[in-house]
Amino acid sequence: MTAPVLWAPSAERREASTMAAFERWLADHRGLSFDDYNAMWRWSIEDLEGFWSAIWDFFDVRASVRPEKLLVKRQMPGAEWGTGGRLNYVDQIMKHVEGREDQLALIVQSETFGRSEMTWGALRAQVASVAARLRGMGVGTGDRVVAILPNTDTALVAFLATASIGAIWSLCAPDMGHVAILDRFKQIEPKVLIAQDGYVHAGKTIDRRAILAEIAAGLPSVTQCVTVPVVGALPPGHVAWASLTRDDMPYLSEQVDFEHPLWIVYSSGTTGNPKPIVHGHGGIILEAAKQSLHHDLTAADRFCWMTSSGWIMWNSQWMALGQGATVAMFDSAPNHPDMGVVWRFVAAEKITYFGAGAAFYSGCMKAGVTPRTDVDLSALRSLGSTGSPLSSDAYDWIYRDVKADQWLAPISGGTDLAGAFVLGHPGMAVRAGEMQCRALGNAVHAYDAHGNALVDEVGELVCKEPLPSMPLYFWGDEDGSRLFDSYFADYPGIWRHGDWISINAEGASVIYGRSDATINRKGLRLGSAEIYQAVEGLDSVMDSLVVDLEFLGRESFMPLFVVPAPGVALDDTLKDQINAAIRSGVSARFIPNEIIEIKEVPRTLSGKKLEVPVKKLLLGGDAARVVNRDSMANPDSFDFFIAYAEARALT
Repeated sequence: MTAPVLWAPSAERREASTMAAFERWLADHRGLSFDDYNAMWRWSIEDLEGFWSAIWDFFDVRASVRPEKLLVKRQMPGAEWGTGGRLNYVDQIMKHVEGREDQLALIVQSETFGRSEMTWGALRAQVASVAARLRGMGVGTGDRVVAILPNTDTALVAFLATASIGAIWSLCAPDMGHVAILDRFKQIEPKVLIAQDGYVHAGKTIDRRAILAEIAAGLPSVTQCVTVPVVGALPPGHVAWASLTRDDMPYLSEQVDFEHPLWIVYSSGTTGNPKPIVHGHGGIILEAAKQSLHHDLTAADRFCWMTSSGWIMWNSQWMALGQGATVAMFDSAPNHPDMGVVWRFVAAEKITYFGAGAAFYSGCMKAGVTPRTDVDLSALRSLGSTGSPLSSDAYDWIYRDVKADQWLAPISGGTDLAGAFVLGHPGMAVRAGEMQCRALGNAVHAYDAHGNALVDEVGELVCKEPLPSMPLYFWGDEDGSRLFDSYFADYPGIWRHGDWISINAEGASVIYGRSDATINRKGLRLGSAEIYQAVEGLDSVMDSLVVDLEFLGRESFMPLFVVPAPGVALDDTLKDQINAAIRSGVSARFIPNEIIEIKEVPRTLSGKKLEVPVKKLLLGGDAARVVNRDSMANPDSFDFFIAYAEARALT
């Protein structure tokens, strides 16, 4: 059944979009025209060289040497891009300074430092100063600079300065455990460590000095520590961050190979040592430019994505900066003093594009927040969502209680490719529960177990063609085996992402959760997201987690763990309501064997539910091995499941 249309663009909005401008450019400069978006998408995945060279030209990619060919080797794994090209990612941002020195580049709302602004001219000046000081510390091309910083201008300036000299950047959020941080940084042997010694969150000052000292001691490769002092004095031998930003230096960029490493990001690390994923300068330039088409971003926008500095969406903010937009960074608790604080920020800063994790919208909906009546959102034109599937109820809440006339564009992709596979289109209608289209250049399909493409059926999300932003390699993975096992072991020459997806004949899609957390009840497979949508659609349920425990030679056992709403008890009445919601919204086959009350759902730092670690634990796995607590947002939540597993083992 076709989902109802919640919003459709006016002809004026559609024609004013960057996607429409790109279509007109293709007609004028390439002689290409298409009957509809799907025809353009098919061209983009078939003529990869033609498509990506069009992205290069349309977005005026700056390079000292343009590669003769963008896609040199068309295979996976082992694709080669841009051989012979010389460029620098930072140049694509700094080109927007020209003639706009006094215009706003950044707005930062920090619970620690308050509100601040930075112009384009000041941004360039600080990047140039920090870059010169890093060179003075002996940092050169290929060296690693790591940071433990919140989502503020300090992290951005440090990143751009690092990348501008050809060094490699890596960032962890300050609320991560020291073990998780060391698990990441020890693998890449950094030369410089930049950190903030504390921060304020939800009205409380968090002192990180002892933990940072332990981290620094665990990184023998570090030759210089740079500190942002908040709660204490500058440690002996450390350099104050502020002293790095004050020199009057010209902006100079080191021209590097197209596939020179730009940054190292990490898999969640919840079930093993985090994978250090390396992305390249050229690939991220092209992917970010392409993404901006689907986000409909221009220099006129004010863009905010509510993100931790430990999430790939931190990196994705610079997609907007790369188009000359003003980026608003929100570094505060999203629920302090209440769930309306973010919406007040969006209104006050006249944000035109706001994005957040799906859990944030669900939390606002559950809390009864009504931004439409509470604040002035007249500037807001677009909303984005990612991190987990956005429920149909949340779509309805957004159009009812946030703003009716706006474009809602949920996306789904991942850290692995620093981008999205499926996302929005500013010229298409928005339907409840659906992502509008497959990304240009992304040959995305749903596959069954035998490698057959599916339409209107749930299958594995795969990508059949290489993307320039796919990992160059995993750091330390000398023979490439870890990379191969992560993405290419199931379907030869094809990327398997690990999500369940259905794609209809029009190209719209629905994500059903992680494919390795599949529920299989009497032969019927299902992604957990459908159960969550039914259960969490009840006002009496705040959150939930479900796993299917399949035992060899025994019937599977499916427990459902729920967080009741405040003041609500998990009694027989609520259990009956939950079962009825699953029966009517999903199927009677998926009625759980048991419903158990919990205080909170265990989640990764990026907000994903830890279904797989819980499943492994309940199937007899060692609690110390199935999850890395330092990579969890709420590690204490796992204690309940350890006790539950022990109790089940005794029965």
